[in-house]
Amino acid sequence: MSKTETDNGQEQEDLGAAGSQLSTAPQEETTVVPGLGVIGWARWFWRQLTSMRVALLLLLLLSLGAIPGSLIPQTAADASKVDDFRQAHRTLAPIYDKLGLFHVYSSVWFSAIYILLFVSLIGCIVPRTWQFVGQLRGRPPGAPKRLDRLPAYTTWRTTAEPEQVREAALALLKKRRFRAHVAGDAVAAEKGYVRELGNLVFHVALIVLLTAFASGQMFKSDGTKLMVEGGGFSNALPQYDDFKSGSMFSTDDLVPFSFGLKDFEGTYELTGPNRGTPRTFQAKITYSEGAYGKEKPATVKVNQPLEIGDSKVYLVSHGYAPVITVRDGKGKVVYQDAVPLLPLDGNVTSQGVIKVLDGYRNAQGQKEQLGVRAFFLPTYGGGTSVLSQFPALLNPVLNLEPYHGDLGVDGFPQSVYQLDKTHMKAFKDAKGLQLRGNLKPGQTLQLPNGAGSITLEKDIKEWAGFEIVQEPGSGWALGGALAAIFGLAASLFIQRRRVWVRAVRGADGVTVVEMAGLGRSESAKVPEELGDLAGTLYDQAPGAPDRDSTESDVVPAEGAEK
Repeated sequence: MSKTETDNGQEQEDLGAAGSQLSTAPQEETTVVPGLGVIGWARWFWRQLTSMRVALLLLLLLSLGAIPGSLIPQTAADASKVDDFRQAHRTLAPIYDKLGLFHVYSSVWFSAIYILLFVSLIGCIVPRTWQFVGQLRGRPPGAPKRLDRLPAYTTWRTTAEPEQVREAALALLKKRRFRAHVAGDAVAAEKGYVRELGNLVFHVALIVLLTAFASGQMFKSDGTKLMVEGGGFSNALPQYDDFKSGSMFSTDDLVPFSFGLKDFEGTYELTGPNRGTPRTFQAKITYSEGAYGKEKPATVKVNQPLEIGDSKVYLVSHGYAPVITVRDGKGKVVYQDAVPLLPLDGNVTSQGVIKVLDGYRNAQGQKEQLGVRAFFLPTYGGGTSVLSQFPALLNPVLNLEPYHGDLGVDGFPQSVYQLDKTHMKAFKDAKGLQLRGNLKPGQTLQLPNGAGSITLEKDIKEWAGFEIVQEPGSGWALGGALAAIFGLAASLFIQRRRVWVRAVRGADGVTVVEMAGLGRSESAKVPEELGDLAGTLYDQAPGAPDRDSTESDVVPAEGAEK
């Protein structure tokens, strides 16, 4: 081997040492098939699992695996939709069952990807963290022998002493927030550690996000409650109209509190293109924490929930609940209550059912049940209009369609908003037609043949629908998401780079100053920064006056020949 080849090999070795540890990323190594044996295969599998390539692949698989959970009905979210899907797709449903697509997030394959991603990220982060800590505790490496081989390089001659140049360079680099020290005849400096810190923060944030997502799915609860003005609610399972929870959730995890709806306030635009659009939409409540907490007033608005511990109370819907009084043939009040009606459109055209189960007797004194279909218009437009013209109570009208007989509720669950007319008979008017009546507040509909009456009271109450959500991991998820964003931004936009300043006395007794910079990747920032540093240092150690006029004092940072 020639001397030139030996020198080049040594120079490459020196440059590699100077450029080492600019990142804590694991070095890509040629995959070598391990020797036979359990330990060899275990080590090989662990290296593959904890590589960044596999971590990214698992993250991609997790994202792809979540797609069926968004497109296919899930048992945990809505079991009735899953049943409808089974009825409509009798061929696909058994296949989906075997693949676990009706419960994606608790399926074996999704859990396996989830756990493997956890292990991969942790196995990747721990050694990189210790390596990064070691770099912080150490010092930037010394300068290579040939600085002119680095991507950014500049040099000049000066009359200043080498020690003075090195002291000036050390002070300058520290002022520019470089970690710097004198190593032999040169000053070694490094900057941009936040890049690696951001990289580690990003990966730790992914673990936090995954943990928060898992805990949110396992320990969450989500329930709804429809409440009429004057009504109350206690955070217990029997109080909910509808309730869903995670697989690890227990009723003991419910936050103890109660609240009551005092008043619902809704105002709307009266004119213009936005007529009917809500201006105010809020519920005034009083709540107390714990069994013996003091009552406190609060206002719940859309997107402004009431937070009580880990629970949030959202205002999600609104409607009207006319107060109905039903009397039998003898004038006895057998039913009096506010009946919540469900909105059908934006102008709160509503419908519902009034069910009188006990206490009613017909004109002959026989026990019967009443069922009345109700159709409510907050603002009746007159004529044959069957839809409300405005969501506020400007001209309220209640349309009633009464029936008598057996409601069929004995031993069978039935929706309070639906009327089963299988064993019911309609009341007839004088012409033998179905009895119907339009009532304004304070008016009464008389049932035929002395069967009683139905009165719409002047007091028309409003109801509000609340969603009570308990997600213990939501705060951690938000923090993890923000940390991931900032960590990723730091790892993308901050560059780790090193600068060396060598000052030695030349053969003619004049000090030769060399400056070089090296970044983790090719970037225009390193030469520009080196040029700025060289310009500042040149002002403190100007060029020697005896240089030939044909030569430049400073070689541009990008002008070095390789």
